[in-house]
Amino acid sequence: MKRLYLRPTTMVLVMLCAMYFITYLDRVNVSTAAVGFGKEFNLTKTEIGIVFSAFAYPYLVFQIIGGWVSDRFGAKRTLVVCGLIWASATVLTGMAGGFVSLIVARVLLGLGEGATFPAATAAMSRWVGKENRGFAQGITHAFARLGNALAPAAMVAVMAAYGWRESFYVCAGISFVWVVLWALVFTEQPKDHPRITQQELDALPPPKPKNTIKLPWGRLFRRMAPVTIVYFCYGWTLWLLLSWVPMYFMNMGLDLKNTAIFASTVFFGGVVGDTLGGIVSDRIYKRTGNLNKARSLMVAICLSLTLVALLPLMFTHDMYVSLACLAIAFFFSEMTIGPMWAIPMDIAPDHCGTASGMMNTGSAMAAIISPVAAGLLIDKFGNWQLPFMVSIVLLAIGVVLSFRMRPQNRFVYDLPANPVTAAVVMPK
Repeated sequence: MKRLYLRPTTMVLVMLCAMYFITYLDRVNVSTAAVGFGKEFNLTKTEIGIVFSAFAYPYLVFQIIGGWVSDRFGAKRTLVVCGLIWASATVLTGMAGGFVSLIVARVLLGLGEGATFPAATAAMSRWVGKENRGFAQGITHAFARLGNALAPAAMVAVMAAYGWRESFYVCAGISFVWVVLWALVFTEQPKDHPRITQQELDALPPPKPKNTIKLPWGRLFRRMAPVTIVYFCYGWTLWLLLSWVPMYFMNMGLDLKNTAIFASTVFFGGVVGDTLGGIVSDRIYKRTGNLNKARSLMVAICLSLTLVALLPLMFTHDMYVSLACLAIAFFFSEMTIGPMWAIPMDIAPDHCGTASGMMNTGSAMAAIISPVAAGLLIDKFGNWQLPFMVSIVLLAIGVVLSFRMRPQNRFVYDLPANPVTAAVVMPK
């Protein structure tokens, strides 16, 4: 009987999808487990918010560093080391004895996960053709949202049978298995894979010689600044939803089981949005050849629709209306992911790990501030609508700045002294 093999390009994408799923499962299971450890350790909402955001401090720091490391040493080694760290941190979260040890474990988790998405983007730049980058980023992030969607129900099932600590041990075991598989199946360059075909190689970007031009960090940072700010505006709403949606519905009077169902419904909206957003962005690019329309305009439209979907939350306390609004808002916000993560590859293809790390510092900063700010607002005013009001304002800012990202304008690494020569060699 003939054995069925996945093509190497497909296998790499499958492994990256699995990584995105696992990292978010490990990252957001804490929001469901908070029902258990919050009561056991007698934590306030503000303290729980601090636990939620603790991982984001090293996560923020290691975005750019991790992007540079992946560009310099490769995605394979970077993700093996990262995987071992985040899996170990997940074990330590289950072993926590109080507020301080929870913080330590979450900080270690952020250290392990900080370089993962920039490293994955660097891998995609070699293993995915330019016309499919939106889809690749969309489908991988869809699996991240699938992790969001399944985490509440899965963690509740484990917590009900064993306890909140055991839910972290299960996630850690899955993480260790992924690390082993990644080390076995991935090669840094497609041409080095033993089963790659010439047909697949022809569809991929040609191998680039090692870039010897010194990276102008300051200019690249300024070039990526509008993209980073837009991603911060998106990230504020993302981390508000990932951190507080389970407790938001529990505050409406739902029990733990129904809270998990409602939260999963919201997050499934993101699974569909991520996948569809990448497909739509690629189709717009194939049809028009215009990256500004395929990326910037699409992001602006989707953030606008997210804002509109959140507005009814200011006027209703009906849990089903709230469920519909949150699911629709999450759907449209996640439609921005495919185009947003393709932008660093469009702007800086030779240093897309570093560029995507710069962009993702926006979301990492939001992950630090948003959960804690929401907890403070809820503790001080007892009003669950105020955090969403902040999101609406930031989404409006993101819409305006979307038009300043300009992915069509590729970043120029070297500025020749002769302006006539520059006009010839500078990419358009």
